[in-house]
Amino acid sequence: MSDYLNISDFLLPVNLHELNFDEGYKDGQIGNAINVYNFDDFPDLDDVQIVLVGCGEQRGSGMIHGHSNAANVIRKHFYGLHYWHTDIKLADVGNIKPGSLYTDSYAALKTVVHELINDGKTVVILGGSHDLTLSQYYAYADDKKIIEASSVDALIDLNISSSYRHENFLMEMLTGEPNYIRHYNHIGFQSYYVHPKMLETMDKLRFDCFRLGHVKENIEEMEPVLRNSNFLSFDISAIANAYAPSNKLSPNGFTGEEACSLVRFAGMSPNISSVGIYGYNPATDTEELTAKQISHMLWYLMDGRSRGRREADIDERESFNEYHMAFAEVETTFLQSKKTGRWWMQLPDKRFIACSYKDYLLASSNEIPERWLRAQERS
Repeated sequence: MSDYLNISDFLLPVNLHELNFDEGYKDGQIGNAINVYNFDDFPDLDDVQIVLVGCGEQRGSGMIHGHSNAANVIRKHFYGLHYWHTDIKLADVGNIKPGSLYTDSYAALKTVVHELINDGKTVVILGGSHDLTLSQYYAYADDKKIIEASSVDALIDLNISSSYRHENFLMEMLTGEPNYIRHYNHIGFQSYYVHPKMLETMDKLRFDCFRLGHVKENIEEMEPVLRNSNFLSFDISAIANAYAPSNKLSPNGFTGEEACSLVRFAGMSPNISSVGIYGYNPATDTEELTAKQISHMLWYLMDGRSRGRREADIDERESFNEYHMAFAEVETTFLQSKKTGRWWMQLPDKRFIACSYKDYLLASSNEIPERWLRAQERS
């Protein structure tokens, strides 16, 4: 473990007895392979790719005594799943100690995430309320890193008239100064919950918002969006109540399989170094089905990370099919990976950004792909 990873002061170890697995884990289960901070020495993280950290802070959603055991309920089901991706080493560093104020919990989570991502780990936050996304953001902003962020949420949390932090935190993240958000993607918003003027504002800022129905029609189009991102924040309010009973916001949303696909895309991204899953409240769950859903999402995150590790570097041109073309009097190059089939397109500044086969087909028909146009507007 790197010397500067002095984060155990902010963490409480995992109590495995609370996970109802006193008999231990069977060979082949994740619980038998994951390196857990469990009242023993802090785990060695040297060879670890994915690190779990729990944070039950919920006071930002208006709960005065708002600290949940959400992370432990999720762990109970995740540890019991079978460990297929043995090339991905896992660790669980426990739970953030609750602060006397919710801002203290923010600071502790930010410090832990910052140290872990700077050590090259992919951090998975099993969170309380969605405003903990601010800690995720500031883990990058503290180093003045210009990043692209993505959020999956039924709502767009820009309600400045609300006194609840989890309903307005995006205002600070997207407009605070100094600001390090180069681009923001909002995936899965439900139109009837969002004021049209809010979408106009997001568009003026050149941010991309993808309506739930649009995403469900062609979810594969979200893979390049997440491939270009540096972190993902996922609010379980985006998942339909039938698949996540803890979500009391809406009967509509993503299916369980679609939620797993989105997180798998995040795992495949070479740029994403933290994923936060927020909004889970065990008190409103039915048969712990939401915790099971989240545990399956974590499994697919590993699946994506395992597959993404097989991707060639963009500079290894012999690993890509290369297509040169011109559309609307613009010359460009498309690359397709021979290993994974994924696509990239070149901008006029010679940078390559992630794209889809659909973008390639549009360019082949002499049409300007919207993804190319939006990227140019932001450059």
